[in-house]
Amino acid sequence: MKKNESAPRKIHVRRDDTVMVVSGKDKGKKGKVMKVFPKEGRVLVDGINIAKKHTKPRPPKVPQGGILEKAQPVDSSKVMLMCTKCNLPMRVKKRDTPEGKRERICRKCGEHI
Repeated sequence: MKKNESAPRKIHVRRDDTVMVVSGKDKGKKGKVMKVFPKEGRVLVDGINIAKKHTKPRPPKVPQGGILEKAQPVDSSKVMLMCTKCNLPMRVKKRDTPEGKRERICRKCGEHI
């Protein structure tokens, strides 16, 4: 590893998880994780951290141009995983199954995620 490089951070959410933002301008909003960036420690959540981009007309891709809204990555520490059963933000508990795999469990209701 080079001097300026940092090791990938372990992120507690995965793609297609439903998360809630716990701090920042989008606090309280829920969304689905679209992409995870482990090197930066960030996640891209649908509908969260929207930025506006002004574009010029470019015939093949953007024929009209204008102002486009695009979701930007948010730090993974600002989101919490939502439980599918109790529908509340939760911390993840991990447990080994008899088959030798690890599964994520809700600390509040004990439901498998």
